Parts: sequence; C-alpha cells; structure tokens
Amino acid sequence: MCLANFFDIKPVSGETVGMDGKVLKGSYQIENDNPHSDSHPAIMLVSSYIVERGLILEPFEVDAKTNEIKALPQLIEKLALKGVVFAFDAINTQKKLVS
Repeated sequence: MCLANFFDIKPVSGETVGMDGKVLKGSYQIENDNPHSDSHPAIMLVSSYIVERGLILEPFEVDAKTNEIKALPQLIEKLALKGVVFAFDAINTQKKLVS
C-alpha cells in the first residue's frame, strides 16, 4: 500500500495522473537460477502517480499472462477518478481506452 492511498490523497480536477508499466529487475526466476525454488515470470507493475505533487497513487500488479495494455483500463476503473488528465506511453493509446 502506498502513502497516498493510506492518507486518502486523491488528485483534484485538472491534475495530471501519469501511468507507466515497469518490469521489476531481477524478479524472474528460471529453473537454473535456484534448484530449490520454482521458476516464475518477472513481476510487472503499472504505477499511477500525481505528476504535480510527485505522489504515487497505486501500484497495480499485471497478471503474468497479460500485459500493460490490458491492465491499464483495470487500473483506471479501480481508481475511479473524475476530471483528471491521464498521461501514458503511446502504446496505451488504444481506441477503447482513449474514448
């Protein structure tokens, strides 16, 4: 849980909410790395943050069988924000998302 969530800090109308997905470095495990541990894919998070205040709103874990493009609409719906401007990578400008 991030502090913005803990203190119930929400962006106000007109603020920019930046969103970006990142793979956590070193979070994957292949069979050869550790014979005592099961292999698993890397962990990917999509984070949202209030640009003007530099506060992270919500890190959102992306299911290993999907990607950032499919996770972003879920995060936007979960945040339930009104009147804010969303900023994200060009790859996320899918017709369903931007409409």
